Amino acid sequence: MSTRRRQVGLERVLGTPALFATAYGNVGSSIYYALGVTAVFALGLTPIVFIISGLIFAATAATYAEGTVRFPEAGGSSSFARHAFNEVVSFGAAWAQMLNYIITIAISAFFVPHYLSIFWGPLRQNPWDIIGGVAVILVLVVLNIVGIQEAASLNVFLALVDFATQLLLVVLGFVLIFSPHTLHANIHLGVAPTWSNFALAIPIAMIAYTGIETVSNLAEEARDPRRAIPRSISWVAVAVFAIYFTLPWIALSALPVHKDATGHYVTKLALPPSKGGFQNDPVLGLVENLGLHGTVLHVAKIYVGVLAATILFIATNAGVIGASRITYAMSSYRQLPDVFRRLHPRFKTPWLSLVFFAGLISILTLLPGKVDFLSSMYAFGAMLSFTIAHASVIALRLKSRPDEAPFRAKPSLQIRGHDIALFAVLGGLGTALAWLSVVIQTPAARYAGLGWIALGFVTYTVYRRRVVHAPLAVTTRAPIAIGRKPPALICGSSTG
Repeated sequence: MSTRRRQVGLERVLGTPALFATAYGNVGSSIYYALGVTAVFALGLTPIVFIISGLIFAATAATYAEGTVRFPEAGGSSSFARHAFNEVVSFGAAWAQMLNYIITIAISAFFVPHYLSIFWGPLRQNPWDIIGGVAVILVLVVLNIVGIQEAASLNVFLALVDFATQLLLVVLGFVLIFSPHTLHANIHLGVAPTWSNFALAIPIAMIAYTGIETVSNLAEEARDPRRAIPRSISWVAVAVFAIYFTLPWIALSALPVHKDATGHYVTKLALPPSKGGFQNDPVLGLVENLGLHGTVLHVAKIYVGVLAATILFIATNAGVIGASRITYAMSSYRQLPDVFRRLHPRFKTPWLSLVFFAGLISILTLLPGKVDFLSSMYAFGAMLSFTIAHASVIALRLKSRPDEAPFRAKPSLQIRGHDIALFAVLGGLGTALAWLSVVIQTPAARYAGLGWIALGFVTYTVYRRRVVHAPLAVTTRAPIAIGRKPPALICGSSTG
């Protein structure tokens, strides 16, 4: 390792278990809101939707494994696009990632009060859940500016406890309430849900897989990227798919689809609290309808509520870290003004990027208190970023020889001497169609998302031409001050 690397780089200290635990702690948290949000659109087909989105996720995980091993640096899809295409495409991917981090912060913080409502009921609804969510964001932004470190071992422990709890709910559900007859009765093809809602539910369900960028952003801190990264991504994919393949069946057995007083098909899993539903705290709703009684039910609700709030708090922090890290990286590549890379004179953290993106923009996104809007906005940004990642890995294979890649995911296909990443082709088609479904069917996400992309490219173009005086498509690095390390942040590493 060179002197320069020691001065400006990150220490390679993370093995496969640490990478897995950090990623699962982020990805696994999404079950606490994705279940209800997806059921709004998918109703009785919610389990099928999670299986389809899980297959897309598996293809996306393979893409990130290959791309990250090839370029073990922070950035994920933005880094892949830089090497496969040019800086303009890289910026597009990074700007979509920024949207993902902002929404991750907003939606995770928004659901923290919902699970703490076991102690005070009004936290389940507006305006108290909005106030609580804003408070969570403000606390974490301040903590990250100050740079308080959190023990990595605590994150590992909580991730394992969270996974074990979710598995326990699955086992209890199969023993106590699982009903194939109920699940069959839940399905009303083409009616509830309609085919258009079914198509929209697939990208919405991808919110369950927030955090696939995590391992990419930790790549520079992995001891052995070639082995640890593919293995940890595989572990995350298997663990997450195991939960999402099973838990929705239990949830729809406990809270089946039925006709309401107006003749519409509904499930309490997808109804807001004002209508007696559990859209804001679906896992608590599952616990309440698991067949438990008395003290056991009371203790179970407190345990799940506190655990969920804690995991969601950590996931919010992961988004805060991710937003500051991606901003720092974008500034380093002259995609954003250098001011966002500037560190606090005392705490040595990127305070302005934390205040502006992780704080102000996330809070503005949260203020309407609309879960459907937050989930569709995440789907917009995630599907766009994932599609760019898939396209980048396809292009990188076409541009290079097989012996130039240290790791190649499977399955592949040989066509006229070219090694085609079949998983990236299928995954890319899936994420591109999912993105189009969001754009076509959700006007609010369409206008807000396209407006976000337009704002980003206008800012990028003006900054590049008027300030940097560099071509838009050419990679340009900002000067690196010898002795300056990347920003010190809470938890010590980026997740997102």
